[in-house]
Amino acid sequence: MFYHMFVPLAEYSIIFNVFRYVTFRSIAAFVTALLFALFIGPTIIRKLKAHSAVETIDEDVPERHRLKQGTPTMGGLIILFGLMISSLLWNNLSNSFILMMYLTTIWLGVFGFLDDYLKNFVKAKKGLIPRYKLLGQISLAILLTLAIYYSSSNRSIVTTMQVPFLKNVVLQLGWYLFFPLVVFMIVGTSNAVNLTDGLDGLAAGITVFAALGLGIMSYLKGNFVLASYLNLEYIYEAGELIVFISALIGTLIGFLWYNSYPAQVFMGDTGSLTLGGILAVLSVMLREQIFFLIIGLLFVTEAVSVIMQRYYFKYTRAKMGTGKRIFLCAPIHHHYELKGLHESKIVIRFWILAILLVAIGLSTIKLR
Repeated sequence: MFYHMFVPLAEYSIIFNVFRYVTFRSIAAFVTALLFALFIGPTIIRKLKAHSAVETIDEDVPERHRLKQGTPTMGGLIILFGLMISSLLWNNLSNSFILMMYLTTIWLGVFGFLDDYLKNFVKAKKGLIPRYKLLGQISLAILLTLAIYYSSSNRSIVTTMQVPFLKNVVLQLGWYLFFPLVVFMIVGTSNAVNLTDGLDGLAAGITVFAALGLGIMSYLKGNFVLASYLNLEYIYEAGELIVFISALIGTLIGFLWYNSYPAQVFMGDTGSLTLGGILAVLSVMLREQIFFLIIGLLFVTEAVSVIMQRYYFKYTRAKMGTGKRIFLCAPIHHHYELKGLHESKIVIRFWILAILLVAIGLSTIKLR
């Protein structure tokens, strides 16, 4: 909004030129989102408590989680409000990448909200029927894939994927591989972040670092000089994404003020499903799916631990009559809880690993 209001005034006063720069608007978006999340957080938490939108603890999680019974959930509303309001104020709203990010945020936010609403207000134990949730994720993925593909003047470039560690190596996927890959990434990442959201501050913290990595990449690829110097593909509209990502990081840090141990509110599916989708779509727009696989490896690990646990249990039950487990509990962060590690120590260690993965991912830029 401010971009469209003040940039035209630059011809009358040079002071308005500052609104042209993504660096200035990124910092402003970060601060706005952070302050808004801090300001609106207590109000949303009170409203959730008043309407008894509180967490119901699953039976298969560690026993100490019983103490969290009654903590308000659906705190993802804090994230969504902070992100959208800050982005609407500071982004260039004519940028097609930004419009697609809004579609992703609102679409998955609605489905996540419906899931939380059914669980917490209607008291439907399983929330939104899984196949309907999956249908919503797949529908968004297909819609975005078509939008990304057909909005480009050079569709052969859109279906490429950068290969880290190797210089001038780009995979040409073609539309027949590009479409299913994007659908798989959006659905998979959305659910992976949802599975990671099991400890206070875990999902939000890891998402901050993954978003930071994608933010740096969007800035580099959106800057012609830096992209040329680093031998990266220049993507004209990518630079504007850093403003959106800065707002995302700001609102997540503001949310962590209330979500850090001991949590005053949980994000619920309203936040986790949306965050996963946002990260996946950003990586597709930047054509950095492998880079995202590196910096988001913790999300993959959490999801794979659940898949391994489930199918190994089914396999051993079919073969031996009694199901066996690989981990004490899945996702894997619960395994470490049952091994005796305190929740805060697990979260901090996962954050450290997330920082390491981002550093490894960014190191591939120079290797190209």
